[in-house]
This record gives sequence, C-alpha cells and structure tokens, in this order.
Amino acid sequence: MSDNAPFRIAALYQFTRFDDPAALRPALLALCEENGVRGTLLLAREGINGTIAGVDHGIELVLAHIRQLPGCAAIEVKESRAEHQPFHRMKVRLKKEIVTMGEPDLDPLAGVGTYVAPEDWNALIADPDTILIDTRNDYEVAIGTFRGAEDPKTKSFREFPEWFRARRAELEAEGKSPKVAMFCTGGIRCEKSTAFARSEGLDEVYHLKGGILNYLEHVPAEESLWEGECFVFDERVSVGHGLAVGDHSLCRACRMPLSPEDMAQESFVEGVSCLHCIDSRTDEQRARYAERQRQEALAAARGEEHVGARHNKKADG
Repeated sequence: MSDNAPFRIAALYQFTRFDDPAALRPALLALCEENGVRGTLLLAREGINGTIAGVDHGIELVLAHIRQLPGCAAIEVKESRAEHQPFHRMKVRLKKEIVTMGEPDLDPLAGVGTYVAPEDWNALIADPDTILIDTRNDYEVAIGTFRGAEDPKTKSFREFPEWFRARRAELEAEGKSPKVAMFCTGGIRCEKSTAFARSEGLDEVYHLKGGILNYLEHVPAEESLWEGECFVFDERVSVGHGLAVGDHSLCRACRMPLSPEDMAQESFVEGVSCLHCIDSRTDEQRARYAERQRQEALAAARGEEHVGARHNKKADG
C-alpha cells in the first residue's frame, strides 16, 4: 500500500472511564460527518474502540477531539492507508463494553498482562514453555495465525472465558503452571483476555503490543512466525506483511472471509452465497441477495454508491 494513498485508516482503542458516554456521542458523530470521516466508533463506560477512515485533515481533527476525552490523551492509534474509502457510513454506537467478553466485574485498568514488543515476540513464543493463544474468533484464525498457536474455536469473544478456564484446568492436571502469551488483531481483546487471566490468578501472562497489525508492520517477512493473512474489519478484508492488502474477499451474504480458492468453488455466487452459507440460507434470502447485488452493480455502473451499500462487521481488535 502506497504511503501516498489518499485515505488514512486509524484503528484505535482506549480503556478509560466515561461517566456518561451518551453525552460524548453527538459532538463526535457530528465532527466525523462534517469532515467526511467514516467507520465505526464504540463508546462505553469502559472507554472507546473503533476504526475510522478519511483524508488526513479529517482524521487529524477527529483524533484531536478524541484525545481531549477523559483518559484518552495517549490513546493507541494504528494507522494505514488505502486507495479507496474502506467504509460506507459513519456510526458512533453506545455499548455496555467496547469489546464484549461478558465478564461484568472485569476491569482492564486494574492490570493487564506484560506487553511484548513485536521485535521480542518471536523469542517468547519460540520458548517451549509458552502457551500461545489466539484470542480471535474462528473465522479470523482460519485465514492466518502464528505458528504453533492454540485456536479456541470461539464464535464470539463471550466464549473465551469458558474455554480458557477449561484449558487451564487441562494444563494444571498435567502438572504445568501456564506461562501464557496472547495476541489479537490490534491489541484490544488482549487487554481484556490478559486482564481476565490475571484475575483468574495467573502471574506469567504476556500479550503482543499493538497486536498482529503491529507485528506485520515491523517484523520483516523473512523473520516472521506469522502464517497466512490477518483479517481486518473493513473493506480490505485481510492484510499481510507490511500491511499490504491480502487476497481475501467477503461473502456479502454471510460476511465470512473467502480465499481465491473458496471463490472458485461452485457454491460461490457473488453477493449471494459461498461454501459457508450455501446450506443455511433459503431460496427467498438468496433471491433478495441477488437483487441487492444487481442494484449495487447498476449503481457502480452509474458511478454511484448504492443506498444499501455493503456494510462492515462491528469494530473489533
């Protein structure tokens, strides 16, 4: 991706304490809309999370505003660039959690795992005593992960605590005292997963600072222990080393990532079906998807954006 590409993508999160997140929403949404910034931002009492994209000036204004919010002066921001606007609208949503784990008493501000910089990550996960855990959901893990990582096979982050408790019990039954290293896309899920592990009584808990995206940006491909591509929550779908846009696309029917091989299968019909959803959608649904696809194609031919344009999965990390 060229450093001169016109659109700047900013993935950000900050655990902090907002007394009234609803009061923060109107000004933030208005500023984004006034400056052509699109994407999704989540606000909750525990902080802010999301990904936005726009031209440099607009992104700068929005980031400056966010840095003025309580506890956000040093907010984590991961940036990349794109040739086209990767989002179709701007949403600022109010949530109970900025990344939903379903552990209401967990406070990441009370203590998380030890941060490990990308350049030190290989040594940590090469240690045979390290239990390496991918905290992302199954469809993300399926297109790429670190060599030797354990896959919890979760459908949502809410399933992670139960999986972790069961896995820890297995390890301790084998006489092992877990030394755990966790990773996720941009770092936010690890703030919660490592805080959770520590709240469960584990002392040796580590996580990859800045997540997979930070690793792919700073660790050369020839030294990398990453295999595959990294799913991202925008229209790029996946990225590889150097944050170059990957080979995956989304099924517009079920929102699952698809490889070129997946799209070569008979089950794949653009905008209508793929191997993941061919048996779980009705003929009526597929007819509706086909009409939506037809309308989008007509709009594209006119150089317009279809009103029902493709939307993205929720912001995550």
